[in-house]
Amino acid sequence: MRVGPGCGRLQRRGLSPGFERGSPADATVYPAIMSHRGGSRFANRRPGSGFQPRSTEPPVPAGLIKTARKSGQLNLSNRELSEVPQSVWRINVDPPEESHLNVSFSANDRWWDQTDLTKLILASNKLKCLSEDLQLLPALTVLDVHDNQLSSLPCAIGQLLNLQKLNISHNKLKELPDELWNLRSLKSLHLYHNELERIPEGIGQLVHLEELDVSNNQLLTVPSTLGDLSNLLRFSLANNKLKSIPSDINKMKSLKLLDATHNELECVPPELAKMASLEQLYLRHNRLHHLPEFPSCKYLKELHVGNNQIEYLNSAHLKNLSAISVLELRDNKLKSLPDEIILLQDLERLDLTNNDISSLPYALGNLPKLKSLLLEGNPLRSIRRDIINRGTQELLKYLRSRIQEQPTGQDDSCSATAMTLPSESMTNMYTMGTQKVLDYSDRKAIVVPDEVFDAPDRIPITTVNLSKNLLTGVPSRISELKATVTDVNLGFNKLSSVSLELCTLEHLIHLDLRNNSLTSLPMEIRRLQRLQTVILSFNRFKEFPNAICHIPTLETILISNNQVGSIDAFQLMQLDKLTTLDMQNNDLMQVPPELGSCVNLRTLLLEGNPFRNPRAAILARGTTAVLEYLRNRIPT
Repeated sequence: MRVGPGCGRLQRRGLSPGFERGSPADATVYPAIMSHRGGSRFANRRPGSGFQPRSTEPPVPAGLIKTARKSGQLNLSNRELSEVPQSVWRINVDPPEESHLNVSFSANDRWWDQTDLTKLILASNKLKCLSEDLQLLPALTVLDVHDNQLSSLPCAIGQLLNLQKLNISHNKLKELPDELWNLRSLKSLHLYHNELERIPEGIGQLVHLEELDVSNNQLLTVPSTLGDLSNLLRFSLANNKLKSIPSDINKMKSLKLLDATHNELECVPPELAKMASLEQLYLRHNRLHHLPEFPSCKYLKELHVGNNQIEYLNSAHLKNLSAISVLELRDNKLKSLPDEIILLQDLERLDLTNNDISSLPYALGNLPKLKSLLLEGNPLRSIRRDIINRGTQELLKYLRSRIQEQPTGQDDSCSATAMTLPSESMTNMYTMGTQKVLDYSDRKAIVVPDEVFDAPDRIPITTVNLSKNLLTGVPSRISELKATVTDVNLGFNKLSSVSLELCTLEHLIHLDLRNNSLTSLPMEIRRLQRLQTVILSFNRFKEFPNAICHIPTLETILISNNQVGSIDAFQLMQLDKLTTLDMQNNDLMQVPPELGSCVNLRTLLLEGNPFRNPRAAILARGTTAVLEYLRNRIPT
């Protein structure tokens, strides 16, 4: 029998140096080869007897070992093993028993061409320790020893430099060896359900880690070096005893899921708001008294903060959650919801179970994607129980029917289907100092007294609320706040134009001009280069204000219930951050196909316009379907 090219591997496995690649060999040579190195172990065995485990080792079927040599994978889970057989550790070192037989081997049985073991599963056994012989498997990329009785790890684990996935969950580990941090190729590390009281700072060396689960331990703190894990995508700290999270966590620029459920957190670091990639945040069962603000979490889709002690929710908490689809607030102490809930246009599930809410904002009924609204355990007085029991859609229908037609004090020139108002009402100096809000709303005032603008003195005002008045112009003194103000609400007034003083507020992020008599915006509004949200609903626009298309930071444009007859898709395509466009109830006769090229749009609302295409059936299928329909009709 002529030996194939793979025989050169025999030297690497400790066989005779004389057995070289390409050298001729007869099957009768194999016994001599085996006697050269430990061959006597096989000398007294019957031909065909197969692999016989040592008497001290739990039985491992010979077929599994043979298959593992070919596939590079070995699964020994659920075998009642109290120790790992030596033959497993040496599977790539010792030749198999059949190598001494006087037979010819087919291509499928050439044991000298075996594959190095890359995947070893020892889960759900009775292992109390792992041998240092673990180092004999340097090619391992996956090691799974979860659900055993391990109280420590061997130092040799640090030599598995190719390891990418390590699962040692459901064991009895109290500490981790420093050698573990040598595994720089590691992408997934599961340490949950152990007895760890600390995570060493060396964990920051695992820079390629994408998944880390240290939940269900006894952790009191976690090291700041976790911030060095810049490639981490999923991180679970649930079910520990953490009182705080290090601020350096904001360095995890790739993190999409953070789970800190069931801890003792009383607050979360404000730096959490800088984690722009975060999509899912779980903070349930902690001791939070208020929500953090999320100025940069533009992709946050799920926020779970149930079972805390949260007492209020205001516009600052909601204004940057434009992508949120699940908001879970059950088992808190909320007494009300702000009307800014209407900005959550992608919201599909809202859980308010077991709070102290006595009434709901009617604007809630206008959320287009809301499918589940849970209200059990609230002292609701304004909604009959039988309406709640009919389900979410009937409840939303009821809320829509109760939307206030117009605020007290406005004449018939304002729209008859105006939405309800933002509920920011801080009127004393204490709240002005703590909330940085200048509030002069719902006064039916024709002008804003100078005393209002004198009141802040040196307080850095960030929010100005002048809604629900009878203002015909923007107060000129508003420009005095241009250094700090980021949010202006002038809704529900009688504005017929926007003054240039408003255009000087270069730090402005949110501008609410709903329910006025505006027909246009000045070109100078393009100076607001940080503006993210503009609300122009219920005005008298006949043309789309293209001036705002020169503000690249815009994410949300609400211009429903006007008389806009056309839109320039090419202008809107310049807004590469635009995610929400509400054009409902206007006079659009056609929708330009090029609008489908606005690929970042997540919410496009076009109902209530006189165009024939897209048809109502397509609109009902949602934004994705509408954009696809439009793209397919772009002329080539």
